[in-house]
Amino acid sequence: MNNGNIPVKRTERFPAVFDDFFKPWREWFDSGWESISTVPAVNITETDGSYIIALAAPGLKKEDFKVNVDGDLITISAEKTNRTEEKDERYTRKEYNFTSFSRSFTLPENIKGDKIDARYENGELTISLPKLVVENKTTTHKKIEIK
Repeated sequence: MNNGNIPVKRTERFPAVFDDFFKPWREWFDSGWESISTVPAVNITETDGSYIIALAAPGLKKEDFKVNVDGDLITISAEKTNRTEEKDERYTRKEYNFTSFSRSFTLPENIKGDKIDARYENGELTISLPKLVVENKTTTHKKIEIK
């Protein structure tokens, strides 16, 4: 029984015919600098002694990142502004690109908060979260005499 709800097919915002129409302007305004339009992918791995957070963020510098720990929450954020200007006799072209993102993760209880280390190399931010060393409880085997 149909209650009057008709499924609606979602379509793209602009049909493909507009792609060709806007192409010259997109090429002219393209600055050649790739910006991060989504939140970067994150891989989290666990080793015997630590957790490793690896975040792919090419095109940034280590100065663009902030890593903050507040209680059991670690927040990784980045912000970058890029400005270019091109002047000619007939025109002046200015480009402003702004890139930002923020990711937060809840830390496990067994982390040494004062030993967290972060490095940015080859477009990848790597954060090492060392685990607390839990001493193995030694079990003693002892025969108990019943009296």
